[in-house]
Amino acid sequence: MAKILLVDDDDRFRSPLAQRLRMRGYDIIDVDNGEEAIRVARNDLEIEVIVLDLKMPGMGGAETLREIRVFRPAVQVIMLTGHGSVKSAMDTARLDAFAYLGKPCDFDEFVQTIEEAREAKIHAMTRHEVAPVVKGSAWKWLLGCPNHRPGVVMLGFLIFLAIAFSPSPQRLLELLSQPKTGEATDVSHGYAHYSELQVGQNISQYYGRKYDLTPTEIGPSGERVQHDLTTEQAAFRARVMLAILVTAALFWATGAIPIGVTALFVGSSMYFFGILRPDDVAKAFAKDAVIFIFGVLAISQAITKTGLDRRIGLLLLGSARSLTRLLFLFLPLFAVACSFVSEHALIAITMPLLMVIYTASVRTAGVKQDKALAVMLALSLCYAGNLGGPGSPAAGGRNAVMLGILSDYNVAPSFAEWVMYGLPFVPVMALVTALYFFLALRRKVLVKDTNPFAIIKRSSEKIGPMNSKEFQTAAVMIALIVMWIMLSDRFGMGGPVILCIVVLNVLRILRWKDISAISWDVVFLYASAAALGKGLAVTGAALFLADGFVTALPEFMQSGEGLAIAISAFTGVVTNFMSDGATVSAIGPIAVPMATLSGTHPWMIGLATAFASSFAHILVIGTPNNAIVYALAKDPKTGEQLVTLGDFMKHGTAMLLLSLLVLWVWVILGYWQLIGF
Repeated sequence: MAKILLVDDDDRFRSPLAQRLRMRGYDIIDVDNGEEAIRVARNDLEIEVIVLDLKMPGMGGAETLREIRVFRPAVQVIMLTGHGSVKSAMDTARLDAFAYLGKPCDFDEFVQTIEEAREAKIHAMTRHEVAPVVKGSAWKWLLGCPNHRPGVVMLGFLIFLAIAFSPSPQRLLELLSQPKTGEATDVSHGYAHYSELQVGQNISQYYGRKYDLTPTEIGPSGERVQHDLTTEQAAFRARVMLAILVTAALFWATGAIPIGVTALFVGSSMYFFGILRPDDVAKAFAKDAVIFIFGVLAISQAITKTGLDRRIGLLLLGSARSLTRLLFLFLPLFAVACSFVSEHALIAITMPLLMVIYTASVRTAGVKQDKALAVMLALSLCYAGNLGGPGSPAAGGRNAVMLGILSDYNVAPSFAEWVMYGLPFVPVMALVTALYFFLALRRKVLVKDTNPFAIIKRSSEKIGPMNSKEFQTAAVMIALIVMWIMLSDRFGMGGPVILCIVVLNVLRILRWKDISAISWDVVFLYASAAALGKGLAVTGAALFLADGFVTALPEFMQSGEGLAIAISAFTGVVTNFMSDGATVSAIGPIAVPMATLSGTHPWMIGLATAFASSFAHILVIGTPNNAIVYALAKDPKTGEQLVTLGDFMKHGTAMLLLSLLVLWVWVILGYWQLIGF
C-alpha cells in the first residue's frame, strides 16, 4: 500500500478524508500541525506523498514544505487550502509542490493526483539520487538498487585489499627493476615514458624521481640525502593501481555507488596510497580531454537554447527521412566524417539534435517514454563516432601515438597510406552498427514511423527565422571548429572551447546558470578515467598487464595475422578501462618490436592496435564520445537517464565483439591480404 501523510488542522475535514483514502487502499498517517508533520516525514522514509494544508495556525504549509524539502527532496507534496488564490498557487509553485488543489475538491480527481504524484516521485528520486526503501531479506538489502548496492561495495573493497596487499608477482618486480639498455630487447619498451628513461635507469628509479616520491633523510653533515624508490615500493603502487582499476570498473559496471562518487574514490585512493603527489593527482584529473568535455557540455547548452541545433540538423539530417535511413544512410556518412574531423565535436553537435527528434517523436505519438528509441538514437550515433577512428591519422591522439611508435622504427606510414589501410573499415563497420541496432531494437521501439528530417524541419520553422543570437552562436561555433582544426596541436581541444564559453557569456548567450547546470558527474567520471590511465601508465601497472598478455600468447599467435588478431583483441578490451592513447602507449611499444622480431610487417600490428583502441564501447569512461552521449541522453521532462550504464555494457559488449570480428575478417584477413604491406 502507498503510504500517505495527511496534514490538516481541521479535524472535521482531515478525519473523513483519511477514512475515505484508507477505503481506497492507502496507508494513511494523519497529523494536525506542521511540526509533527516534519518529524513524521523525516523519520518515516516509506511516505510517498504528503497532502499538506496551506493555511494552518503556527507553522503554516509553506514553511512546513520548506523544512521538509531540506531532508526529503524527492517526496511529492500536494497543497490543499480553503483560501485558494492565484497568489497562493504561485507561492506554492515556487516552493516546488507537485500540485495545488482547493478545498473541497472532487475525490476521484484527488486520488488521481495522488497517483500522479507517486509516479513523479520515482523520477524525483532518480534526480536526487535517493535510494528506495528496501524491505525484505538481507539479500535484498545487499543487492540494493542503482547507486546504492551495499553488497557490491563490500565485495569491491575486499577485492581492492586482496590485490593491493598481495605479494608482488615476480614478473612485475623484473619489469620495474631491469635497467634500460637502449636495445630492442628491453623489457621496459612498453613503459609509457620509455623514451625519457636514461640508459642504466630502471622504471622504479625514474618513477620515484620524476614524481618526487623518493624518500629523503638528513645525513651526518646535515645534508639531505635522497634515496630511490625500492622495487618493492614501486611494485606496491602498481598493485594499488590495478586494485583501483578492478574496483572502479566493478562499481561503474554495477552502479554500486553514483558514478561521480566512484570517480572521487579513484582520486582519493591515488592520494592516500601515494601514487602521485597531490598536485600531480590534480593534474591527472584536469587533463585537456576533461576540460574539453566540460566545455562541450556547456557549448551544447548554448546551441540548444538559441535553437541553432535545429538549423544544424537541417544540414546534417537531410537524408534521414525515416529511422531506417537514419541508420543506414546517415550513420555511415557520419562515421566517415569522424575519420577526418574531431568525432568528439561532431558528437557534441549532433547529440542534442537526436534528443530533439526523440522528444518530438514521443510527444507526437502520445507516449510518455520510448526508451528503446532513445537507446537506438544515442548509442548508434556514439558508436559510429567511435568507429570513425581507424579512418585516418587525424581521427584522434591514439593514432598520433602509434605513428610516433612506428617512427621510432623508421616505418611510419604516410597520411594517404594510413587512409588506404584504414578507411575501408569505417563505412562497413557503420553499416554493421546500423544493422545491429535495427535488429536488436526495432521491435521494442514504440514510435516506428519517425521522420527525423521532418521533425527537425518543423521544429526549425516553429521558431521562425534565425535571430542575432543564433548568428552570433553560429559564428562562435565556426571559429571553434577552425581553432580545433588549425590550433589544437598548440592549444589542445580544451583551450579553444573555454575561450568560446567566455565569448558566449560576454555576448549574454550562455549564462553562468547554464554552465552550472551541466552534468558534472560525467565531467568527474572522465576526469577519474584520465587519472586512472595516468596512474596505470607511470607505475608500470599497464606495462605489466600488456606484457602478461603478450607473453601468454600461444606460439601460433606470436607472428603474422595471429599476432594482429591477438593484439587487437587485447587492445579492444583494455581501451574500455584506459584512455585510448594510454592503451596504445602501453601495448604498442611491446607489440611492434615483437612484430619486427617475428618477421611480421610492423604496420599490420601497429595499425591493428590503433584501430582496436577505437572500440571503447562498453563503459562510459572509455572515450569522450561515450561521456557526452551519456550526459545528454536524459528525458527533458523528468530528467531521467534514458541511456544507462547497463545499456552501455549490454550493447557495448555486443558492439566490441562485432567490431573485432569485422576487423579480423574484413580487414586483417580480407582486403589487407589483397593490398599487402
